[in-house]
Amino acid sequence: MDGVATLGEQASAGSTLSAKNPGDRFLMALLRACADAVLLGAGTLRATPGHLWTPEHVYPALAESFAGLRRSLGRGLEPRLAVLTSSGDLDFSHPALRHGATILTTAAGARAMAGRVPDSCDVASLGEDEHVDITRAVDELRNRGHHAVLTEGGPHVMGELIRSRLLDEAFLTISPVLAGRDRDVRLGMVEGVELLPTDGVWTRLLSARRHAGYLFLRYGLPRV
Repeated sequence: MDGVATLGEQASAGSTLSAKNPGDRFLMALLRACADAVLLGAGTLRATPGHLWTPEHVYPALAESFAGLRRSLGRGLEPRLAVLTSSGDLDFSHPALRHGATILTTAAGARAMAGRVPDSCDVASLGEDEHVDITRAVDELRNRGHHAVLTEGGPHVMGELIRSRLLDEAFLTISPVLAGRDRDVRLGMVEGVELLPTDGVWTRLLSARRHAGYLFLRYGLPRV
């Protein structure tokens, strides 16, 4: 409720903040079922060591229904995981990487990963810049046929996408819990980008749903 999206150095905050609410997990699975690819940063991958970014991983009871939805939408069997890393510092024993992913990196990151990438993964080197250019990364995914891209990246990836006007819609779950801030660094939804007062991004509320004390909000964002 107070905007916290991470819990400092702890593991992934998603299930902690949502208390694994079934409505929240169903919505996440539904979004994944509609996506060609799921985009996230290396930090999110590291913070979620046992996760697979597939619909059935978060809502296994409806695995067959999600598979049927993907077929009706003309999607592949599963959304393709896409991981952003500038340095190439990834743990290739992670189940999600063993399962298969597209790694979006810099030329230096690609060199650092040489000989360590499993056959289930492919690497896209996006230039000699120090950091991965988010626009080039999204363009690369679209050039590969991934037109519906769902981001489950953290606050910094979210900030880069918003700054580059690449985020079309935001699905926001508000959990009825107060997290608080003191000594731990607890990030909000957008970090690393200062928008107000000069460059505020004004959104449109597209839908609102409620499940017990949880609010599920869908916002449309401007592209220009």
